[in-house]
Amino acid sequence: MPKIIHLDENHELLKNELGKLGFKNYFDLISTKKEVEKKIWEFEGIILRSRIEIDKKFIDCCKNLKFIARVGSGLENIDTDYAKKKNIEIISASEGNANAVGEHALGMLLSLLNKIIKSNNEIKNNIWAREQNRGTELDGKTIGIIGYGNTGKSLAKKLSGFNVRILCNDIIKEISDKYATQVSISEIMKSCDIISLHTNLNDSSFQLINKNFINNCKKPFFLINTSRGECLKTSDLVDGIKTGKILGACLDVIENESKSFENLNINSDLEYLKKSEKVVLTPHIAGWSIESKLKLAQVVLEKIKDLYGK
Repeated sequence: MPKIIHLDENHELLKNELGKLGFKNYFDLISTKKEVEKKIWEFEGIILRSRIEIDKKFIDCCKNLKFIARVGSGLENIDTDYAKKKNIEIISASEGNANAVGEHALGMLLSLLNKIIKSNNEIKNNIWAREQNRGTELDGKTIGIIGYGNTGKSLAKKLSGFNVRILCNDIIKEISDKYATQVSISEIMKSCDIISLHTNLNDSSFQLINKNFINNCKKPFFLINTSRGECLKTSDLVDGIKTGKILGACLDVIENESKSFENLNINSDLEYLKKSEKVVLTPHIAGWSIESKLKLAQVVLEKIKDLYGK
């Protein structure tokens, strides 16, 4: 009976269905990484989100591990290269929350363009200001999506009904579809009114949006980030807003989040963003819908079943 350890809380479907398939479920939601390392040799599978970093040292303690399953889309908390060298299967579930991320990104963008949050807060403070809250329409705009995987494609599909031109950029070649045309990063910087980040966090995407990127954009633009906070250099974003190079930002992720995404360190740049009427902030919840919690579990379950031929 294969033993699986769950290191984060997830939808009960995983526990229940894996149990029916003959797996033995164990749960440890509080132990430190060091404590887990002492007993991980017992297990054939790990299911987690982001609480613990699976690095080389941790993997070396995994004597019987067959798979690591992350109930989410990013894999930056797992040393995937080293795990593969150890013949450990890596399972991710980006398909499970792609729709949630696409809807959330669109919702944030429409809220920002139409000054919905700003005017809502004003009315609640007895301010009725119509002229100052004229919105900006999506119609006719050019939108650039950097990272055209599951979430990028989800956003493009939702934007397709707004009479917009959609460009995409991805490390995978020939990824264009009926919703977006693949172009270079330089073309994104040249043409786009709105730029949305949907990349994984890796060496090429770390602080991808920085002062150099912003200054090389040919026109002022709106920015959306629902990928990872570290794909954007916050201090350069603040400077871009102050100089008018960036018209506004929708941020579901922040550069100085903790690795578990459960805490946030406040600094002067974040204080500026919090006070700015040109910024919409949410606490890393773009893929955090009621429906996606179930979908993510279903995706992981099916991939584990495939791995074991069940």
